[in-house]
Amino acid sequence: MKKLVILVAATGIYVLFAFSSLQADDNLEDLIQNIRIGGQFFLSYLSGAADGVPNVNEVVINRGYLNVHKELSKNLVGRITPDVSVDHEGDGLGDVELRLKYAHLITKLNDLAILTKPYFEFGLVHRPWLDYEEHINNYRAQGTMFLERIKVFNSADFGITFVSLLGGELDKEYQNRVSNAFPGRFGSFAIGIYNGGGYHSIEVNENKSIETRLSVRPLNGTLPGLQVHYTGAYGNGNAAYSPDWVLNGAMVSYEAARFRITAQLYSGIGNSYGHFIDENQKAKPHAGYSLFGEYKISSTQLSLFARYDYWNGNKGEEETNRVIAGIAYHFAGRSKLLLDYDLFSDKIKETTTGIFEVALEVRF
Repeated sequence: MKKLVILVAATGIYVLFAFSSLQADDNLEDLIQNIRIGGQFFLSYLSGAADGVPNVNEVVINRGYLNVHKELSKNLVGRITPDVSVDHEGDGLGDVELRLKYAHLITKLNDLAILTKPYFEFGLVHRPWLDYEEHINNYRAQGTMFLERIKVFNSADFGITFVSLLGGELDKEYQNRVSNAFPGRFGSFAIGIYNGGGYHSIEVNENKSIETRLSVRPLNGTLPGLQVHYTGAYGNGNAAYSPDWVLNGAMVSYEAARFRITAQLYSGIGNSYGHFIDENQKAKPHAGYSLFGEYKISSTQLSLFARYDYWNGNKGEEETNRVIAGIAYHFAGRSKLLLDYDLFSDKIKETTTGIFEVALEVRF
C-alpha cells in the first residue's frame, strides 16, 4: 500500500510539474487549442443466461470513456481517461461508478537506431498486450479479449510503459487502407513494470510485475498485414501471500482491407490478481487458445465476425469453451451496432449457457 501511495504521489507531482511548465500568460484560446477530447461508450441489451444468472433481460452500460489529451510541449502529453461502469458487487450493487482508467504523462523520444517514435507512459498506463490486441480485434463492444475474459490480467495498471515502432513506418497507402495502429515496418515493441493488480486494485504486496509484447512483420515487403506476436509476464499475483504469476503467449495475425484473422495460444501459472491458487495458496497452471475472424461484406457497411475460446485450468480440473458469432453495422467512423450470440460451456460442471446481445459502440 505504501508503495502504491508513493507511486500515485510521484505521478501527481510529475504531471503537475509538466502542467506548470505552461507560461502564466497563456490565454484560454491557446490552452484549448492544445487539448484533444474524444470518447467511447458501450451499451447493450442482453437476453439469455450468463455468468451464473439463469435469466437475463436487461439494458446495461458496459463502459464509458472520456479521453482528454493535453499537449504540454513538443515531447510531453498528459492524458486522463475517466471510466464509467456499473458496480456488480458489494454494497454499491447496481450503482454507476466513476473511476480512472488512464492518468499518465507521455514522454516522446527521438528515433534511435531501429526504434521509431519511441515513448514512455508514466502513471496509470496501458499494459503491453490488451490495448494492442484491441486494435486488431475491434469488437471490444461484444466483451473483453480472451486473456482478460479468463481473468489473467486487465488492460491498465499503475507503473511505467515503454513503447516503440520498429524499423520505420509502413507506407501511408497501407495505413489508410488497412490499419494505422502500431504501423512499424518491422513491427513494434512494448515493455513495462507495474503494481500488477490492475487499475481498479490497490497494491497489497511489495512485488512488481514485468510485462512485455513483441510484434514482428516477417514479410513486411510482400505481406505487411502478417504479424507474429509474443506476450509475456513475470511476477507475483496481487495478494498478501504473493503467489507466482508467469505468462507466455503467442499470436499470429493477418490484416487486410476486407478481412482480419488471429490465432493465439498461451500457458501460464497464477494470474495478476493472485486468486488462481490451490488450497495451499500455490499458483495453479492453466492454458488455452483463441481464434478470431472478421469479414467485411463488399459494398456495404456490414461485417461478420466470430470467435472461439478454449481454456483449461489446473491440468483439466477446469475446462471451458466459448463461441461468439455476430454481424456488425459500421457508421460514423469506428462506431458500430452489433447483433451477436455468445455460447459458453463448462465441461466439468456440465453446463451450457447462451446469451443474445444487441450492442452499440459509439466513438467520437
